[in-house]
Amino acid sequence: MNHALTALAAGFGTGLSLIVVIGAQNAFVLRQGLRRDAVLAVVGICALSDAALIALGVGGLGAVVVSWPGALTGIGLIGGAFLLVYGVLAARRALRPSALRLEGASERSRRRAVLTCLAMTWLNPHVYLDTVFLLGSLAAGHGPLRWTFGLGAALASLCWFASLGFGARLLGRFLSRTSFWRVLDALVAVTMITTGGLLIAGV
Repeated sequence: MNHALTALAAGFGTGLSLIVVIGAQNAFVLRQGLRRDAVLAVVGICALSDAALIALGVGGLGAVVVSWPGALTGIGLIGGAFLLVYGVLAARRALRPSALRLEGASERSRRRAVLTCLAMTWLNPHVYLDTVFLLGSLAAGHGPLRWTFGLGAALASLCWFASLGFGARLLGRFLSRTSFWRVLDALVAVTMITTGGLLIAGV
């Protein structure tokens, strides 16, 4: 039991250390949380996607993908272009802010949020490098407890995205300030454009 708890804690800590960074996905979840727009769907997609990728990594998919070098190259180009476009849109919002609805998001905005979240998650090569390759390799070091390690990492992802998405509502008193949204969109734009540029330059 002690070994299982150790593996679970190791997976949780490792997963948290990899995910708690300023990145495109986290910036998007934060923005959706602040807008209270499709938060449950976005948090669910991020957490379930991470769980699926962690499972693939623990199951040994990383070794298979390594034998197909063109896979990450293609994902890098598509994902980089997507992040650049999203970054430009965020920069446009920062320069020309408009009123944002904090509740009662339309079905169209929910659908757009879901599609954007799916693209941001599955078209980012760093997700595969960190989640499939790195976590998969670390999990292998735990032998028969590798799935327990993976469970810990998946729980860390769920806790983080839930805290980021739903915890953002605690900042509600600042949401009426246009300056706050301009700064947030500017940060999102810098993050997206930088990440997208690095992805394209690195392939």
